[in-house]
Amino acid sequence: MPREITIALVQMAPVLANTEANLRKMGDFVERICSEQKTDLIVFPELSYTGTELGLRATDLAERIPGHATNYLAKRANDFNTHIVFGLVIKEKVESILYNGVVCLGPEGDIAGDYRKVHLLGEERQVYRSGFRFINVDAEWGRFGLMIGSDLAFPEAARSLTLEGAELIVLSANWEEQAAESWRAHLISRACENALFVAAANRVGEEPTMRFSGDSLLVGPTAEVYTVLDEPIEGYAVATIDLDRVRDVREERQLIQFREPVAYRAIVKKY
Repeated sequence: MPREITIALVQMAPVLANTEANLRKMGDFVERICSEQKTDLIVFPELSYTGTELGLRATDLAERIPGHATNYLAKRANDFNTHIVFGLVIKEKVESILYNGVVCLGPEGDIAGDYRKVHLLGEERQVYRSGFRFINVDAEWGRFGLMIGSDLAFPEAARSLTLEGAELIVLSANWEEQAAESWRAHLISRACENALFVAAANRVGEEPTMRFSGDSLLVGPTAEVYTVLDEPIEGYAVATIDLDRVRDVREERQLIQFREPVAYRAIVKKY
């Protein structure tokens, strides 16, 4: 029996700092997608709950897990028996420690996993603290890893998740228009070099100094594109994939088995 799952990528434009509007919009997307077909996983962009250019407002809009946003969307996940991945600002018990994070909600309405972005770039470093480990989520149909935005540009992130058993990588992103050319190159590379699926939801819209490029994409282990939203507009794309293809491609190409870690010492040096 093939392990077929249906994935929806949501390409949305969050309203900056209007969490209630964004939460309602995410809930509506879930309802619309799941009313059309049985869906196993719905992926929203990075910081889809808050918007991106928050500055000092990040502290006010940050939430603990579980919290208001996770509770609301967990009910949706449970209602429609699906996994939901979405981005938000996570705060720890110490109010001033903030992370750019994603949460994965399971079909029982549970928190199946949460991840804090490891690779922070530019001004993000002034607002957020870096996460320090990569997270895989176990679903009844397989194991998938979580990544955020610029994690995509670091091959070590996807490889780490792969070595811990991921057959699919779920990426929530706020990828900017000026870097749009590299977006697809990175996605296809991560899928091919690890012989797995990559499901990437990128946001659209504009904020004071940023414009986002969309191009949400589901790529397979031999660079095949299953679905794409190549216009920078709000919407969603749905595709059904067979996770058994990962095992088949890995057996055929032997990419993971024939690694030579002894030769890679430079990779784990800081400089």
